[in-house]
Amino acid sequence: MDFLPQHINDYSENHTSPESELLAKLNRETHAKILQSRMLSGHLQGRVLAMFSHMMQAKSILEIGTYTGYSALCLAEGLVEGGKIITIDVNEELESFTKQFFNDSEYADKIDYRIGDAAEIIPNLDEVFDIVFIDADKMSYAKYYELVFDKVRKGGYIISDNVLWSGKVANIEEGKKIDKDTQNLLNFNKMCHDDPRTENILMPLRDGLMISRKL
Repeated sequence: MDFLPQHINDYSENHTSPESELLAKLNRETHAKILQSRMLSGHLQGRVLAMFSHMMQAKSILEIGTYTGYSALCLAEGLVEGGKIITIDVNEELESFTKQFFNDSEYADKIDYRIGDAAEIIPNLDEVFDIVFIDADKMSYAKYYELVFDKVRKGGYIISDNVLWSGKVANIEEGKKIDKDTQNLLNFNKMCHDDPRTENILMPLRDGLMISRKL
């Protein structure tokens, strides 16, 4: 997942605005108490998400895949007065852990945290979103993308995480069998790149962010 040499990654983080005390605590406790802690967005990616939210002066954000809430808190930083982020996760076992950090933040009243199947929840959302962040079941990325597309405003962004898949998508050997997850992300990346309704950048940050701007 980490593509840059460690000393360059460290230098980048050291020259990036620090995470808040609450985010640092969430980072530590996720790694100490929660399985698959590498799913956490972390310092550098978190600051990028917060920057996007500030740049967009976002009024409405949708996140698919909450995990322990780090990215939701980062995205909430840029919300304007009266703005809201809806964040959806299917894992109810993390609900109490995640809610604790949401409630301890200054953005508690801006975060609408929902437990359930995103594919069932999204069609019933009436909001028009400035940003959608997809970081959930990789096999469903294309489905989520199409479900949210008409709910994103013109000029808005769909940001999809983990699209480099630990480098596997760029390390295909001729004649070697490709696993399902890698093939799915290869297909998704091609779909985004070929979509005439957007312009896109695949940013090699952490495990890869596909950034699609709706034209």
